[in-house]
Amino acid sequence: MILVTANQPKQLLYVHFIGQVGCEELKECRQELESFLPEFTPGFRLITDLSNLSKFEVSCASEIAKMMELLDEKEIGTVIRVIPDPSKDFGLTILALFHYRRPLTAITCKTLSEAADSLK
Repeated sequence: MILVTANQPKQLLYVHFIGQVGCEELKECRQELESFLPEFTPGFRLITDLSNLSKFEVSCASEIAKMMELLDEKEIGTVIRVIPDPSKDFGLTILALFHYRRPLTAITCKTLSEAADSLK
């Protein structure tokens, strides 16, 4: 399951991955993000919360890359990842190197509280 929340006044998107996530869910998530993005200005922020993610299907890498490219196209400024266990990064750090072409701030936190503190 993927939950997407947008807070336009704070220029913040929040994406929470729960359980096992497949390609179809990621496509739906990308469409949700597309619907929110017109409300956001260059430099907006994203929190990606992997604290409850157990597994991405292997075939999801291309869909994650498309999502990153969409956000890059809309001029994302900050990406904050909540990854309690560094071994469960699922390749997001490596994908980011190739699919975010604009300079951006990337922060990895162990908890959602840490992520919230980094927004201040």
